[in-house]
Amino acid sequence: MVTGHTGFKGTWLTTWLLSLDADVIGISKDIPTQPSMFEILGLEDKIQHHNIDIRDISALSQVITDEKPDFVFHLAAQAIVSISYDEPLDTISSNVMGTTNLLESLRISNHQCTAIIITSDKAYDNVEQIWGYKENDPMGGKDIYSGSKGAAELIFKSYYHSFFKSEESSVRLAVARAGNVIGGGDWAQDRIVVDCVEAWSKPKSVEIRSPGATRPWQHVLEPLSGYLNLGQELYNDRGLNGQSFNFGPRA
Repeated sequence: MVTGHTGFKGTWLTTWLLSLDADVIGISKDIPTQPSMFEILGLEDKIQHHNIDIRDISALSQVITDEKPDFVFHLAAQAIVSISYDEPLDTISSNVMGTTNLLESLRISNHQCTAIIITSDKAYDNVEQIWGYKENDPMGGKDIYSGSKGAAELIFKSYYHSFFKSEESSVRLAVARAGNVIGGGDWAQDRIVVDCVEAWSKPKSVEIRSPGATRPWQHVLEPLSGYLNLGQELYNDRGLNGQSFNFGPRA
């Protein structure tokens, strides 16, 4: 199962899983961009496509209970920082309550399942240090998007210790954190490569939104390969249950 399967990373992950002959269940509330790589590839006809908002716990829980997916990759989110300033409540409800609803649905179902919860490197409390953040650094966030991801991580931790750490739990979970990704099929708002190509094709100047920021970049297939490998390792090793992992380029 892939939540957020119609988005940029979700579409690539769905395509990868199909190439591995996986039966894919997708959950998304809409097609987030036009054009859409998901639509161009005709993926709706190749998977079990569910038009569900993850904030609808009844619908989400029903699919998980009925389908009992072996693996869950949770990507569904409001993932654009700039949008979080215009739509803070929607961002918080999607990223915090959406993740909570997924965890609760897995708790209720309690079937054998390996779940990878994808958050963001922006979940860390940004203290402007010159070196990279480590998995055990504190969560935080000075903007709504970052705060929502940090909050989702705290919910994950509490659910793990309250329910999924127990030997009675059939669910194994881990968190995957990655930064900015680039690659074909990305038509989302405020993406650096998309904005550069659009500006240079006009031609016009490119607006650098945060010139003082230091951010990691990687091709979309890099973190996705990490998510898939993490899912495999977690499936085979219960000792990884409840842990968090960073996926990023070399500094």
